[in-house]
Amino acid sequence: MVKPDRAISEHGIVGDMETAALVAQDGTLDYLCWPALDSPTVFAELLDEKRGGAFSIAPQLVEPRRLQLYVPETNVLITRWMADGGSAEVLDLMPHPDARVHPGNTARCILRRISVTRGTILFKIRCAPCFDYAREIPNISTIDGGVKFTGKDLTMHLFASIPLTANDGAAEATFELSVGKTAWFTLGGEDLTIPDDAMLSAEIVETTAAWRSWAGKATYRGRWREQVLRSALALKLLSSRQHGSIAAAATFSLPEAIGGGRNWDYRATWIRDASFTVYAFMRLGFLEEAQHFGRWAGQRVMASDADHPLRIMYAIDGSEAKDEEELPHLSGYAGSRPVRIGNGASVQTQLDIFGELMDSVYLSNKYGEAISHNGWEHVRNLVEYVIEHWQKPDAGIWEMRSEPRHFLHSRLMCWVALDRAIRLAKKRSLPAPIVRWAECRDAINADVWENFRHPEDGYFVQERGGKELDAALLMMPLVRFVSSTDPVWLKTLDAIGEQLSDDGLVYRYRVTDGLEGDEGAFTTCTFWYAECLARAGRLDAAQLTLAKGMRYSNTLGLFAEEQDVRGRQLGNFPQALTHLAFISAAFFTDRRLDPSHRPNWQP
Repeated sequence: MVKPDRAISEHGIVGDMETAALVAQDGTLDYLCWPALDSPTVFAELLDEKRGGAFSIAPQLVEPRRLQLYVPETNVLITRWMADGGSAEVLDLMPHPDARVHPGNTARCILRRISVTRGTILFKIRCAPCFDYAREIPNISTIDGGVKFTGKDLTMHLFASIPLTANDGAAEATFELSVGKTAWFTLGGEDLTIPDDAMLSAEIVETTAAWRSWAGKATYRGRWREQVLRSALALKLLSSRQHGSIAAAATFSLPEAIGGGRNWDYRATWIRDASFTVYAFMRLGFLEEAQHFGRWAGQRVMASDADHPLRIMYAIDGSEAKDEEELPHLSGYAGSRPVRIGNGASVQTQLDIFGELMDSVYLSNKYGEAISHNGWEHVRNLVEYVIEHWQKPDAGIWEMRSEPRHFLHSRLMCWVALDRAIRLAKKRSLPAPIVRWAECRDAINADVWENFRHPEDGYFVQERGGKELDAALLMMPLVRFVSSTDPVWLKTLDAIGEQLSDDGLVYRYRVTDGLEGDEGAFTTCTFWYAECLARAGRLDAAQLTLAKGMRYSNTLGLFAEEQDVRGRQLGNFPQALTHLAFISAAFFTDRRLDPSHRPNWQP
């Protein structure tokens, strides 16, 4: 195994709802796509420590202790070094779009400010971008107040409060700071101009205030509020301010198992993941974000027809997701190859997406804007598609690359699509063949109960006629297909706990999926499992599972996609689906623990 210089968990994230950067605990900014989240990388040392490119800030201290934290209720990140010889910190942020200090100033950037809090410290700085997924080393030239990096399709400016030297494709500086002194750096596109100290100080103040203003809209006041709010702030960074879409994660090709080939690009909007995110935002009182995504999703629905059906994922701007491509020149995180961009799963058939989408449409109409006549006509077309195709096999929620199968979760979400469409039609008095839709919904229900049960033990199983379990079954009571205390469901819950769970780690399945290598435990499933326990009235077990799951975040409260057997983070980071699953589990468990919301029956 190749040990990476910086583990996935040793990172914080900053962003401006257009792109995001990862900053490691040693002060290195080692991942950034620019100008958008799904643009090519500028820094990718996280994926190749030799050629990926990075922006490092290194105080010359002997064996410092490294700490990271966020300014409370913001996405302003502080990285600290504490040693016998002194202490220092760097504050990282991207100016919030609502924090434009001067009218007309629309230049975006990353702002890095170094401060010394004890002693006099020598710093070494090196900014060495490698454009286009490390396929291009840009030319570097000096400009007034900094340097310019010029590539074929991208130009970036780096300004600093201290002199920079251009050396072998990198901007470098060595300097000393004493207590109370600061140094700053701003990196952005070619429209970025040299700032002054007052302007940067104002941007820090205004960005902090803007994030706190947004976080202050949260209506949640229950248990685990700090962690819930951190998850909401992470989800907000993955949301596109311009388009309303929500990325599945900020990164690409971080492995599901070290040295394995399950390395996928998550910088796209999955209809499934984003629809779940709408529910999380609504629960916390962030209705504007839910409505913004609803409008984006509505545009995708309106654009779909028989020749261009609804896709499982889209690029962040709503266009077709990029084709899958391998980057053989990159060594991969901890030697995990191949490094991939784009996602081949975009062409798969996954019937469950119609259920997730219809659930978000129903919720958006229930709590927000009413659907238009034209929008409803397109929804009816989607429902008819579900009626025609629900009995067909597909790739399933986990995007298996084996032969299509008849998955219970896909059947379940087809049921949800019909159920929510019927509810919406009744609630809004919308024209619909409700009787025919209800007949199909009930047929799906009967099919699940009759054909997706273990032949000996009777609990629900992953696929028709099979015997294996699937953590996606945990969605059954969450979407109200089955009572959370139904005896058959409780058997299923127990079986998942026995066969797929390991001390708070929950695996998706144990079957062949057509992919090489192994995968880790799936963090999202831990929180689905916790919520199902709470819904079943097993509150002690739910709290313990929730507590274990929370420990799988990093020190900042950020979750990756998976964990290895030691609970170390794997996969793309931070992952939206995990954060929203945690929010849902925390929200529901908190309500059940409140005496005023406890059910009358005994657990």
